[in-house]
Amino acid sequence: MRNLSALLLVLLNWTNIFAQNDTIVRYDSTQIKPLEISEDNLREFLNDKAFDYEVTEPKSTWWDAVMNWFYNIIRSFFEWIFGVENAGGYLAIFLKILPYLLLAIFLYLVIRFFIKANSRSLIYNEKNPNMVILSEEERIIKTEDIQQLIKDALAEKNYRLAVRYYYLFILKLLSERELISLQRQKTNDDYSNELSGSPLKLQFSRATLLYDYIWYGEFQIDQERYSKVEEVFVSLKNSIGTHG
Repeated sequence: MRNLSALLLVLLNWTNIFAQNDTIVRYDSTQIKPLEISEDNLREFLNDKAFDYEVTEPKSTWWDAVMNWFYNIIRSFFEWIFGVENAGGYLAIFLKILPYLLLAIFLYLVIRFFIKANSRSLIYNEKNPNMVILSEEERIIKTEDIQQLIKDALAEKNYRLAVRYYYLFILKLLSERELISLQRQKTNDDYSNELSGSPLKLQFSRATLLYDYIWYGEFQIDQERYSKVEEVFVSLKNSIGTHG
């Protein structure tokens, strides 16, 4: 009797288990359609750079070759000093501070250059306290016989150089008449402005225009053209001479 009761109990439990499984398990009966990809869709993906996974090696330039050569030399040097195992770490630190080191060397050289230049200037001025540093134009005006320079240039048929000397001669005459003040930093326009209110301004401006065009513009002239330019300078020279 007890065996029969136990058998009935086991059968009852199995029935409950199968009944629960029938209520939990669900089967998907949805119809699945395969995804179709057309050639146009594939072409769109092929042309999209986001899907381009090809790795291209950059072309090596001569600068890359130089830098690699320099890096290999430095690495060999560090390996010789610190050994192969420790060279990488020390080399990385050195490469980080290298730009600052180069900048410091550059600043040192610049400062040293200016210090030497100033030292030479001070020594030179101490030995020659009355010597004034002149520009090339000032040196010609203050120390040369400009009229003779004009004759020499004309004898060599260097009419462009003759125009330059003649213009410097005009500046010398204006300075001697105290109509302008010769200074190294001044330009020809500055001298023209100093003649504002003077009847010489128009003539001087015309002479300056010719001088700038021929000398600074490197315009070559022959004897005939020089004669026309000379007339302007001679007229200006005579006007300066008669200026009260």
